[in-house]
Amino acid sequence: MTTTTERTLVNYTVSDGIAIIELTNAPANTYSYEMMSQLDNAILQARFDENVHVLVLRGAGEKFFCAGADISMLNSVTPTYKYYFCLHANETLTRLEQTPKLVIAALNGHTVGGGLEIALACDIRIARRNAGKVGLPEINLGVLPGTGGTQRLARALPKNKAIEYMTEGKLMSFEDAQELGLINYIYESENFWEQVMQYAKQFCPPNRASRTVGRIKRAVQSGAEVALADGLALERELQQLCFQSEDAKEGIAAYNEKRKGNFSGR
Repeated sequence: MTTTTERTLVNYTVSDGIAIIELTNAPANTYSYEMMSQLDNAILQARFDENVHVLVLRGAGEKFFCAGADISMLNSVTPTYKYYFCLHANETLTRLEQTPKLVIAALNGHTVGGGLEIALACDIRIARRNAGKVGLPEINLGVLPGTGGTQRLARALPKNKAIEYMTEGKLMSFEDAQELGLINYIYESENFWEQVMQYAKQFCPPNRASRTVGRIKRAVQSGAEVALADGLALERELQQLCFQSEDAKEGIAAYNEKRKGNFSGR
């Protein structure tokens, strides 16, 4: 009997309450169904780990965060396979987007096609200065951005700008993307990763009530997609969970005692 060893395409480690999820498929960290399956597993692992408060996604190396789907793979499979591949990728990114823990994309290099679609499913995007381009150029392949790009970009930008960038296949610098609001922060190349981790740690105990951070995310990500009355109902339910938490008791007590809160994530 022979066994095969699955190639590692997603590295998963935990450091100081932060789950680090690294896409690793040289040279451009392109993804296949196998990589998406490993990413899906990493997301679930981070969800269930009560010692994980923040997720950080990054690409291996310095040139690419992710260049999207593996085009040579798409060229060799059937239309039916492609459909289920896109369906699973959509499900994986929705799971990432709905995970009640803050997700930060560390854009260390080019973030194009499906790579930008992954980044758009994250909550905060931090880029390395002068390190690459972002965009959804799938039009050049005769296809549309099919891993959530048409939907998430149109929610991140005015519709006319989203259509412009996708139909023209435009790529833009990180700096231009920040001006449009697609990127939150740009850090200098020197000590980029250390700065990203320092940023992420501020959302972990004892600095922040990390479950409340996750509930704010859930309120926004889920509430923005429903009617206002339904969003307000969701907000009230999440607020009640916050009121019942140890961190709310600590935060209110710290405010009244004029001291800094010492949060536990519970």
